[in-house]
Amino acid sequence: MTNNDIITRLRYTFDYKDPELVTIFAAAGHTVTEDQVKNWLSREEDPSFVELSDNELAHFLNGYINHLRGKRPGPQAVAEMRLNNNLIATKLKIALGLKGEDMINLLDLADFRISNHELSAFFRKPGNRHFRNMNDQVLRYFLRGLQLKHRP
Repeated sequence: MTNNDIITRLRYTFDYKDPELVTIFAAAGHTVTEDQVKNWLSREEDPSFVELSDNELAHFLNGYINHLRGKRPGPQAVAEMRLNNNLIATKLKIALGLKGEDMINLLDLADFRISNHELSAFFRKPGNRHFRNMNDQVLRYFLRGLQLKHRP
C-alpha cells in the first residue's frame, strides 16, 4: 500500500478538502501548498502525480494527531524518515482515540476477524518477542473499516 493511497483513503473517509489537508500538515509545523496536495492525490497515470514520501506522510499523521487531539505541551513529535504499517496504524489509533476493542470492531466491519492478542502484537516495540509486523492487507482492512464506519 502506498503513502498516496493512505492519504487518499483518509481524505475520502473523513471528507477533507485540499485546504483542510494543508491545515493538517500545518498543525505539525510542515508547510505544503494545495498544488502539492493535488499532485499527491492525483492518479498514478496523471503526469502531475507525485509520490508522497514517508517523511511527508509522518508529518501529515503527526499533524492529524495535533489537529484532532490538540497539541501537547513541550516539544512536538519529530516526523520519522521511514514509516511502516505498524507506525501508521499507531498514529491513526492515537489521532482517532481508538482502543483495541474499537480497532477490532473496525476490522470486523471490513470482514476481517482478529483477536485482541493478535492486534496487540502490532503495537508492541519491535524488540519484543511478541511483536508482529502489520502487513498491507491488515492496514487496508483497517482503513476500509474506518471508511465503512464514517462514510458508509
